[in-house]
Amino acid sequence: MWHEASSEEAAMPDKPEAARLTVIGEALVDLVPGASVGCYQAKPGGSPFNVAIGLARLGHHTTLMARLADTAFGRLLREHASAEGIDLGPAVHAAEPTTLAVVGLDSAAQASYDFYLQGTADWQWTDDELTRIPRDTTVLHIGSLASWTPPGDQRILAAAARLHRDGEVVISYDPNIRPTLLGEPGQARPLIERFVSVAHIVKASLEDVRWLYPGTGWEDVSARWLDLGALVVVVTDGPRGARLFRAGAAPLYRPGHRVRVADTIGAGDAFTAGLLGGLSRRGLHSPGQLLRWPSGPLAEAVEEAVLISALTCERVGADPPFALPGQLSDPSAPLTAAQLGFR
Repeated sequence: MWHEASSEEAAMPDKPEAARLTVIGEALVDLVPGASVGCYQAKPGGSPFNVAIGLARLGHHTTLMARLADTAFGRLLREHASAEGIDLGPAVHAAEPTTLAVVGLDSAAQASYDFYLQGTADWQWTDDELTRIPRDTTVLHIGSLASWTPPGDQRILAAAARLHRDGEVVISYDPNIRPTLLGEPGQARPLIERFVSVAHIVKASLEDVRWLYPGTGWEDVSARWLDLGALVVVVTDGPRGARLFRAGAAPLYRPGHRVRVADTIGAGDAFTAGLLGGLSRRGLHSPGQLLRWPSGPLAEAVEEAVLISALTCERVGADPPFALPGQLSDPSAPLTAAQLGFR
Protein backbone atom coordinates (compact mmCIF):
# COMPACT_ATOMS: atom_id res chain seq x y z
CA MET A 1 0.00 0.00 0.00
CA TRP A 2 2.97 2.33 0.52
CA HIS A 3 6.63 2.68 -0.37
CA GLU A 4 9.15 1.66 2.32
CA ALA A 5 11.48 4.65 2.57
CA SER A 6 15.22 4.22 2.86
CA SER A 7 16.87 5.76 5.93
CA GLU A 8 18.28 8.53 3.73
CA GLU A 9 14.87 9.34 2.25
CA ALA A 10 13.19 9.28 5.65
CA ALA A 11 15.73 11.64 7.13
CA MET A 12 15.32 14.23 4.36
CA PRO A 13 11.62 15.08 3.85
CA ASP A 14 10.60 17.82 1.47
CA LYS A 15 9.99 21.30 2.89
CA PRO A 16 6.80 22.24 1.04
CA GLU A 17 6.18 25.37 3.10
CA ALA A 18 8.46 27.81 4.90
CA ALA A 19 5.56 28.50 7.28
CA ARG A 20 6.23 27.58 10.89
CA LEU A 21 3.81 25.32 12.74
CA THR A 22 4.25 25.44 16.52
CA VAL A 23 2.93 22.83 18.96
CA ILE A 24 2.52 23.39 22.72
CA GLY A 25 1.84 20.59 25.16
CA GLU A 26 3.02 17.46 26.87
CA ALA A 27 5.89 15.24 25.82
CA LEU A 28 5.73 12.08 27.89
CA VAL A 29 6.97 8.51 27.81
CA ASP A 30 4.60 5.70 26.86
CA LEU A 31 5.35 2.34 28.44
CA VAL A 32 4.10 0.04 25.68
CA PRO A 33 3.50 -3.70 26.18
CA GLY A 34 6.39 -5.79 24.90
CA ALA A 35 6.64 -9.31 23.57
CA SER A 36 6.11 -11.01 26.93
CA VAL A 37 3.76 -10.42 29.86
CA GLY A 38 5.07 -7.74 32.21
CA CYS A 39 7.59 -6.46 29.66
CA TYR A 40 7.26 -2.82 28.56
CA GLN A 41 9.15 -0.63 26.12
CA ALA A 42 9.70 3.09 26.75
CA LYS A 43 8.50 5.06 23.72
CA PRO A 44 8.37 8.84 23.22
CA GLY A 45 4.76 10.01 23.24
CA GLY A 46 2.12 12.47 24.29
CA SER A 47 -0.44 13.82 21.84
CA PRO A 48 1.24 17.20 21.13
CA PHE A 49 4.64 15.49 20.82
CA ASN A 50 3.15 13.03 18.31
CA VAL A 51 1.54 15.85 16.32
CA ALA A 52 4.90 17.62 16.06
CA ILE A 53 6.55 14.40 14.85
CA GLY A 54 3.82 13.91 12.26
CA LEU A 55 4.16 17.46 10.94
CA ALA A 56 7.95 17.24 10.71
CA ARG A 57 7.73 13.93 8.82
CA LEU A 58 5.41 15.58 6.32
CA GLY A 59 8.12 18.14 5.67
CA HIS A 60 6.84 21.11 7.65
CA HIS A 61 8.91 23.59 9.62
CA THR A 62 7.84 22.45 13.09
CA THR A 63 8.59 23.84 16.54
CA LEU A 64 7.76 21.94 19.73
CA MET A 65 7.25 23.87 22.95
CA ALA A 66 7.36 21.23 25.67
CA ARG A 67 8.81 21.08 29.16
CA LEU A 68 11.45 18.36 28.85
CA ALA A 69 12.98 16.96 32.03
CA ASP A 70 16.76 16.77 32.48
CA THR A 71 16.50 13.03 33.13
CA ALA A 72 17.01 9.86 31.08
CA PHE A 73 13.39 9.97 29.90
CA GLY A 74 13.59 13.69 29.17
CA ARG A 75 16.75 13.20 27.15
CA LEU A 76 15.05 10.38 25.24
CA LEU A 77 12.28 12.77 24.24
CA ARG A 78 14.65 15.59 23.33
CA GLU A 79 16.92 13.34 21.25
CA HIS A 80 13.98 11.76 19.43
CA ALA A 81 12.46 15.14 18.53
CA SER A 82 15.82 16.53 17.41
CA ALA A 83 16.44 13.49 15.20
CA GLU A 84 13.12 14.22 13.47
CA GLY A 85 14.27 17.74 12.59
CA ILE A 86 11.97 19.48 15.07
CA ASP A 87 13.03 22.89 16.40
CA LEU A 88 13.34 22.68 20.19
CA GLY A 89 14.67 26.20 20.67
CA PRO A 90 11.67 27.35 22.78
CA ALA A 91 11.40 24.04 24.69
CA VAL A 92 12.07 24.22 28.43
CA HIS A 93 14.76 22.33 30.34
CA ALA A 94 12.53 21.33 33.25
CA ALA A 95 13.59 20.39 36.75
CA GLU A 96 10.54 18.18 37.30
CA PRO A 97 10.37 14.49 36.21
CA THR A 98 8.83 13.17 32.98
CA THR A 99 5.17 12.13 32.85
CA LEU A 100 4.62 8.40 32.27
CA ALA A 101 1.71 6.67 30.54
CA VAL A 102 1.31 2.90 30.84
CA VAL A 103 -0.41 1.65 27.67
CA GLY A 104 -2.92 -1.20 27.57
CA LEU A 105 -4.23 -2.80 24.38
CA ASP A 106 -7.56 -4.62 24.16
CA SER A 107 -8.43 -7.49 21.81
CA ALA A 108 -9.08 -5.02 18.98
CA ALA A 109 -5.70 -3.29 19.54
CA GLN A 110 -7.46 -0.20 20.92
CA ALA A 111 -5.18 1.64 23.31
CA SER A 112 -5.98 2.78 26.86
CA TYR A 113 -3.70 4.68 29.23
CA ASP A 114 -2.87 4.85 32.93
CA PHE A 115 -1.06 8.10 33.70
CA TYR A 116 1.53 8.96 36.33
CA LEU A 117 1.55 12.76 36.28
CA GLN A 118 1.62 14.12 39.82
CA GLY A 119 4.15 16.95 39.97
CA THR A 120 5.66 16.16 36.57
CA ALA A 121 7.19 18.60 34.11
CA ASP A 122 4.39 18.97 31.57
CA TRP A 123 2.01 21.01 33.73
CA GLN A 124 4.37 23.56 35.34
CA TRP A 125 4.33 26.23 32.63
CA THR A 126 5.18 29.80 33.59
CA ASP A 127 4.03 32.96 31.81
CA ASP A 128 7.63 33.73 30.90
CA GLU A 129 8.13 30.32 29.25
CA LEU A 130 5.07 30.88 27.09
CA THR A 131 6.42 34.15 25.72
CA ARG A 132 8.79 31.98 23.67
CA ILE A 133 6.17 31.23 20.99
CA PRO A 134 8.05 32.06 17.76
CA ARG A 135 6.85 35.29 16.19
CA ASP A 136 6.73 33.76 12.71
CA THR A 137 4.30 31.02 13.77
CA THR A 138 1.42 30.71 11.31
CA VAL A 139 -0.37 27.75 12.94
CA LEU A 140 -0.36 27.03 16.68
CA HIS A 141 -1.60 23.65 17.87
CA ILE A 142 -2.58 23.16 21.51
CA GLY A 143 -4.57 20.63 23.45
CA SER A 144 -4.60 17.28 25.20
CA LEU A 145 -3.72 16.88 28.89
CA ALA A 146 -1.75 20.12 29.05
CA SER A 147 -4.90 22.08 28.17
CA TRP A 148 -6.84 20.88 31.20
CA THR A 149 -4.21 19.95 33.80
CA PRO A 150 -3.35 22.65 36.37
CA PRO A 151 -1.50 24.79 37.04
CA GLY A 152 -0.13 25.26 33.52
CA ASP A 153 -3.44 24.99 31.67
CA GLN A 154 -4.51 28.52 32.60
CA ARG A 155 -1.24 29.94 31.31
CA ILE A 156 -1.51 28.10 27.99
CA LEU A 157 -5.08 29.38 27.68
CA ALA A 158 -3.96 32.95 28.31
CA ALA A 159 -1.21 32.67 25.67
CA ALA A 160 -3.66 31.25 23.13
CA ALA A 161 -6.23 33.95 23.94
CA ARG A 162 -3.68 36.69 23.29
CA LEU A 163 -2.85 35.25 19.87
CA HIS A 164 -6.55 34.79 19.12
CA ARG A 165 -7.20 38.47 19.86
CA ASP A 166 -4.35 39.46 17.54
CA GLY A 167 -6.04 37.49 14.75
CA GLU A 168 -2.89 36.59 12.82
CA VAL A 169 -2.17 33.00 13.91
CA VAL A 170 -4.42 30.02 13.14
CA ILE A 171 -5.07 28.22 16.44
CA SER A 172 -5.84 24.50 16.42
CA TYR A 173 -7.20 22.58 19.40
CA ASP A 174 -7.70 18.87 20.18
CA PRO A 175 -9.08 18.13 23.68
CA ASN A 176 -7.91 14.48 23.52
CA ILE A 177 -10.28 13.42 26.29
CA ARG A 178 -9.07 11.10 29.06
CA PRO A 179 -12.13 10.29 31.22
CA THR A 180 -10.09 8.79 34.07
CA LEU A 181 -8.33 12.13 34.52
CA LEU A 182 -11.22 14.51 33.80
CA GLY A 183 -13.85 13.08 36.15
CA GLU A 184 -17.47 13.66 35.09
CA PRO A 185 -18.51 15.17 31.73
CA GLY A 186 -20.20 18.08 33.49
CA GLN A 187 -16.90 18.98 35.14
CA ALA A 188 -14.93 18.58 31.95
CA ARG A 189 -17.11 20.60 29.55
CA PRO A 190 -16.16 24.06 30.86
CA LEU A 191 -12.47 23.11 30.73
CA ILE A 192 -12.80 22.08 27.09
CA GLU A 193 -15.11 24.86 25.95
CA ARG A 194 -12.85 27.65 27.20
CA PHE A 195 -10.21 26.42 24.72
CA VAL A 196 -12.78 25.94 21.95
CA SER A 197 -13.61 29.64 22.34
CA VAL A 198 -10.02 30.69 21.53
CA ALA A 199 -9.46 28.17 18.69
CA HIS A 200 -10.15 28.45 14.97
CA ILE A 201 -9.89 24.72 14.23
CA VAL A 202 -11.23 22.14 16.70
CA LYS A 203 -10.65 18.45 16.09
CA ALA A 204 -12.13 15.74 18.31
CA SER A 205 -12.98 12.07 18.04
CA LEU A 206 -16.58 10.91 18.09
CA GLU A 207 -15.70 9.01 21.26
CA ASP A 208 -14.60 12.30 22.88
CA VAL A 209 -17.77 14.06 21.72
CA ARG A 210 -20.07 11.33 23.04
CA TRP A 211 -18.35 11.29 26.42
CA LEU A 212 -18.42 15.09 26.78
CA TYR A 213 -22.04 15.49 25.65
CA PRO A 214 -23.98 12.29 26.43
CA GLY A 215 -27.04 11.85 24.24
CA THR A 216 -26.15 14.77 21.95
CA GLY A 217 -25.42 14.19 18.26
CA TRP A 218 -22.11 15.24 16.79
CA GLU A 219 -23.85 17.71 14.49
CA ASP A 220 -25.31 19.52 17.52
CA VAL A 221 -21.98 19.47 19.35
CA SER A 222 -20.22 20.85 16.29
CA ALA A 223 -22.83 23.62 16.04
CA ARG A 224 -22.27 24.46 19.70
CA TRP A 225 -18.52 24.71 19.18
CA LEU A 226 -19.01 26.89 16.11
CA ASP A 227 -21.24 29.14 18.21
CA LEU A 228 -18.47 29.36 20.80
CA GLY A 229 -16.14 30.77 18.15
CA ALA A 230 -14.51 27.93 16.24
CA LEU A 231 -14.40 28.42 12.48
CA VAL A 232 -13.94 24.75 11.59
CA VAL A 233 -14.85 21.63 13.58
CA VAL A 234 -13.62 18.19 12.52
CA VAL A 235 -15.00 15.03 14.14
CA THR A 236 -13.20 11.76 13.47
CA ASP A 237 -14.86 8.36 13.63
CA GLY A 238 -12.00 5.88 13.47
CA PRO A 239 -12.27 3.50 10.49
CA ARG A 240 -15.42 5.28 9.30
CA GLY A 241 -13.60 8.48 8.40
CA ALA A 242 -14.26 12.08 9.43
CA ARG A 243 -16.66 15.00 9.02
CA LEU A 244 -15.84 18.70 8.79
CA PHE A 245 -18.32 21.40 9.84
CA ARG A 246 -18.34 25.13 9.06
CA ALA A 247 -21.02 27.67 9.89
CA GLY A 248 -23.32 28.31 6.94
CA ALA A 249 -21.92 25.43 4.86
CA ALA A 250 -22.89 21.81 4.30
CA PRO A 251 -20.83 19.27 6.28
CA LEU A 252 -18.00 17.57 4.42
CA TYR A 253 -17.49 13.82 4.80
CA ARG A 254 -14.52 11.67 3.87
CA PRO A 255 -14.68 7.89 4.40
CA GLY A 256 -12.08 5.80 6.17
CA HIS A 257 -9.63 3.27 4.73
CA ARG A 258 -9.68 -0.47 5.29
CA VAL A 259 -6.33 -1.38 6.87
CA ARG A 260 -4.82 -4.14 8.98
CA VAL A 261 -4.64 -2.53 12.43
CA ALA A 262 -1.53 -3.12 14.53
CA ASP A 263 -2.73 -0.67 17.18
CA THR A 264 -4.37 2.75 17.40
CA ILE A 265 -1.60 4.52 19.36
CA GLY A 266 -1.10 7.98 17.88
CA ALA A 267 -3.79 7.59 15.20
CA GLY A 268 -5.67 10.72 16.23
CA ASP A 269 -2.44 12.69 16.44
CA ALA A 270 -1.45 11.52 12.97
CA PHE A 271 -4.84 12.75 11.74
CA THR A 272 -4.21 16.18 13.31
CA ALA A 273 -0.78 16.39 11.70
CA GLY A 274 -2.23 15.39 8.34
CA LEU A 275 -5.04 17.94 8.62
CA LEU A 276 -2.86 20.88 9.68
CA GLY A 277 -0.12 19.89 7.27
CA GLY A 278 -2.59 19.60 4.39
CA LEU A 279 -4.12 22.99 5.16
CA SER A 280 -0.73 24.64 5.56
CA ARG A 281 0.57 23.13 2.33
CA ARG A 282 -2.41 24.68 0.55
CA GLY A 283 -1.49 28.10 1.93
CA LEU A 284 -3.41 28.42 5.21
CA HIS A 285 -1.60 31.20 7.06
CA SER A 286 -4.42 33.29 8.58
CA PRO A 287 -7.74 32.58 10.32
CA GLY A 288 -9.82 34.48 7.77
CA GLN A 289 -8.92 32.00 5.06
CA LEU A 290 -10.95 29.33 6.85
CA LEU A 291 -14.06 31.41 6.18
CA ARG A 292 -13.20 32.37 2.60
CA TRP A 293 -11.93 29.07 1.24
CA PRO A 294 -14.19 26.90 -0.92
CA SER A 295 -14.92 23.39 0.27
CA GLY A 296 -12.40 21.72 -2.06
CA PRO A 297 -9.13 22.42 -0.20
CA LEU A 298 -10.75 21.62 3.15
CA ALA A 299 -12.11 18.31 1.89
CA GLU A 300 -8.74 17.38 0.41
CA ALA A 301 -6.96 18.13 3.70
CA VAL A 302 -9.45 15.94 5.60
CA GLU A 303 -8.97 13.15 3.07
CA GLU A 304 -5.20 13.30 3.53
CA ALA A 305 -5.60 13.27 7.31
CA VAL A 306 -7.79 10.16 7.13
CA LEU A 307 -5.17 8.42 4.96
CA ILE A 308 -2.25 9.35 7.23
CA SER A 309 -4.14 8.20 10.31
CA ALA A 310 -5.05 4.89 8.67
CA LEU A 311 -1.46 4.17 7.64
CA THR A 312 -0.31 4.93 11.18
CA CYS A 313 -2.70 2.28 12.52
CA GLU A 314 -0.83 -0.34 10.51
CA ARG A 315 2.34 0.43 12.46
CA VAL A 316 3.16 -0.50 16.04
CA GLY A 317 3.09 2.58 18.26
CA ALA A 318 2.88 6.23 17.21
CA ASP A 319 4.79 5.95 13.94
CA PRO A 320 3.29 8.28 11.29
CA PRO A 321 4.49 8.25 7.68
CA PHE A 322 7.04 10.45 5.97
CA ALA A 323 6.43 12.48 2.83
CA LEU A 324 8.83 11.00 0.29
CA PRO A 325 11.39 13.32 -1.35
CA GLY A 326 10.28 14.92 -4.57
CA GLN A 327 6.66 13.95 -4.09
CA LEU A 328 5.18 17.30 -3.01
CA SER A 329 6.24 19.57 -5.85
CA ASP A 330 2.61 20.57 -6.44
CA PRO A 331 1.29 21.75 -3.05
CA SER A 332 -2.30 21.83 -4.27
CA ALA A 333 -2.30 18.20 -5.45
CA PRO A 334 -3.89 15.65 -3.08
CA LEU A 335 -1.41 13.54 -1.15
CA THR A 336 -1.63 9.81 -1.89
CA ALA A 337 -0.31 6.63 -0.26
CA ALA A 338 2.32 6.36 -3.00
CA GLN A 339 3.85 9.62 -1.75
CA LEU A 340 4.22 8.37 1.83
CA GLY A 341 6.75 6.00 3.35
CA PHE A 342 8.21 4.62 6.56
CA ARG A 343 11.63 3.89 7.90
